[in-house]
Amino acid sequence: MVLVVTPEFSCRTNATNNEEAAAKAAAVDADTGAPTIFSCRTNATNNEEAAAKAAAVDADTGAPTIFDKIIAKEIPASIVYEDEKVLAFRDITPQAPVHVLVIPKLRDGLTQLGKAEPGHVEILGQLLHAAKLVAEKEGILDGFRVVINSGPSACQSVYHLHLHVLGGRQMKWPPG
Repeated sequence: MVLVVTPEFSCRTNATNNEEAAAKAAAVDADTGAPTIFSCRTNATNNEEAAAKAAAVDADTGAPTIFDKIIAKEIPASIVYEDEKVLAFRDITPQAPVHVLVIPKLRDGLTQLGKAEPGHVEILGQLLHAAKLVAEKEGILDGFRVVINSGPSACQSVYHLHLHVLGGRQMKWPPG
């Protein structure tokens, strides 16, 4: 990512205010009028945490999620696997060469793993089996990771239980 920023603006900022970052990024060189350019990586942690907390507010309202719209084919997705109860599709912001989301087609109150009840045991097993089938189909059976973010402290951003199947590169430990 390339940011246009003032020299005093640190690339290692944890700016939580997008307006503040934009104001600092709008600066130009006083002598030449050219933008000051620094190449750096930004820390998105605060934005991810804020988004997760905002998403949690509507978690149990029953309102359709983006995943419900993908299931209904209202929003396009690159589908990797589908059966009667499970849908798997590529993540639009992949964190690995292979990054597929596996979801139950029927939410049934299963907005996060922390809400699982005995009646969800069957679908939970089907989701894990689908994750294995996705890994096989994607050619990563020799090494892949399955991640479930549950709740705002885990940065869950969509309250429709979903598994992340990650692979295609060497994973590190600890993961988070």
